[in-house]
Amino acid sequence: MTHAPFAEFTLGEARAQRDSTHTTRRDHLVATATPVRPSIGPQPQDTRFFGHPRGLSTLFFTEMWERFSYYGMRALLILFMTAPVAAGGLGFGTAKAGPIYALYVSSVYLLSLPGGWVADRVLGLRRAAFAGGVIIMSGHICLAIPSMSTFYLGLVLIAVGTGLLKPNVSALVGTLYTPEDVRRDAGYSIYYMGINTGALVAPIVTGWLAQGETFGRALDSAGIGAQTSWHWGFGAAAVGMFMGLVQYTLGGRHLSPEWLRPVRPSDPAAAAKIDRQVRIAGLATLGVVLLGAALVGTGAVTLDAEGISRNFKWVLLAITAAFFAWLFLQGEWTREERKRLVVITVLFVAAAVFWMAYEQAGSTLNLFAQRSTNNVIFGHGFPASWYQSLPALYIILFAPLFAWLWVRLGHRNPSSPAKFAIGLCLLGLAFAVMIGAASAAAGGARVSPIWLFVSYLLQVLGELCLSPVGLSAMSKLAPARVAGLVMGVWFLASAVGNYLAGMAASVYETMPLPTLFALVSAIAFGTALVLALLVRPIRRMLERQ
Repeated sequence: MTHAPFAEFTLGEARAQRDSTHTTRRDHLVATATPVRPSIGPQPQDTRFFGHPRGLSTLFFTEMWERFSYYGMRALLILFMTAPVAAGGLGFGTAKAGPIYALYVSSVYLLSLPGGWVADRVLGLRRAAFAGGVIIMSGHICLAIPSMSTFYLGLVLIAVGTGLLKPNVSALVGTLYTPEDVRRDAGYSIYYMGINTGALVAPIVTGWLAQGETFGRALDSAGIGAQTSWHWGFGAAAVGMFMGLVQYTLGGRHLSPEWLRPVRPSDPAAAAKIDRQVRIAGLATLGVVLLGAALVGTGAVTLDAEGISRNFKWVLLAITAAFFAWLFLQGEWTREERKRLVVITVLFVAAAVFWMAYEQAGSTLNLFAQRSTNNVIFGHGFPASWYQSLPALYIILFAPLFAWLWVRLGHRNPSSPAKFAIGLCLLGLAFAVMIGAASAAAGGARVSPIWLFVSYLLQVLGELCLSPVGLSAMSKLAPARVAGLVMGVWFLASAVGNYLAGMAASVYETMPLPTLFALVSAIAFGTALVLALLVRPIRRMLERQ
């Protein structure tokens, strides 16, 4: 299989892949089986979009604009929170901003799991994606309003909306092709070019609005005030999501109407079971909301964003522990299956470590770009947030090269666990580079942008080694009867890694930067070493599947 060139391979793609292989289940972190409809998209002769179904253009541009809104806002988030109040920011220290950022980015991935369930059981893929887009746009509009209360509401709305939209738009790509259509993999590759395009352009646009001197002077000249520029950047993200919704609505005729409805099994007993699950989930959600409102309203609990963020680690720990406890305590596993579960656990840890370091692009490395980097090239200054475009640019440039390389190597192609280890080594090197950068910046000096250019390049090369093989390895190792559940491990690892990446920013002002980056580098190298020692046994296990 040709893997997509980005770390955006969500549970939606996994669901679409399972559907495409005629699986009889479409469970989304739910152990109960649910029959699914076969792919009923356009037939292979539909070649109106670069040889692919016309519906791909709808999903391509919808996702491009959604990623524009996400990465455009993420490039600004921690910089906005830590900017002085006089400059239009919130004036938070990194000890407060880091946990809030961590909670937000982790929730985006964690909520993708129930987001797929809601689509499958309640709304249907298409309606879930549209509802998610509306919620995301509303969240960005809240951020564009200069108010502390709307700021927190905006983060919640974007996280919830992304959980609804992201996995389900990705799953819709799979419905455009029949199971035998050889264009499926190429279709996903085109789709990911949309992701990368949005991620590349967004920080440039929102960064120029939020941090660009030219736009700031224009705001001052108009009597609006340059301190409002951050909210213009967030507003641009809202416009991006609006454009995505327009594209999705106008292009909806190219998507099958069958996916407007949730999946309903033909067996009445199975359908009744799903209805009970939906009612229970709805009542439980309502109960939690009412209980929370009562506790806050009576003063029994005080809402504190920083405290909630810091305590969120216990939620992640509980979810992770419960999942793996259930997985290992099942009594019907064979000896071979139990060995595979051990390997899944190892890969989970490796993936969480990778994302812990890689996703610091939006936290510690973003702060380093703002505070310790001389952001001038050829005599022209540029906003610190523009560095956030580098990963997407590198992926666009190097993903085709890596795809060619793996094919060229043929039987010498490294195994999946070996690629994991290589990716972690490259990540360790990336943060080793940052040790030098942080040391050079000691005492308040500003270093050359080359340090970040090189670090991001090494990170992306590592990502191209690890990310595309992650789900593939999980799918090979997962026992067939819990394939969908185990797919969720990959996204749970992303949630854990993103949380840790955000929390790293909380010590940015208290831990010496060379020490912080050295710690991250050592963890990456150490995990790579352990994984390298396990390459041969894991490879033998994968080859037996």
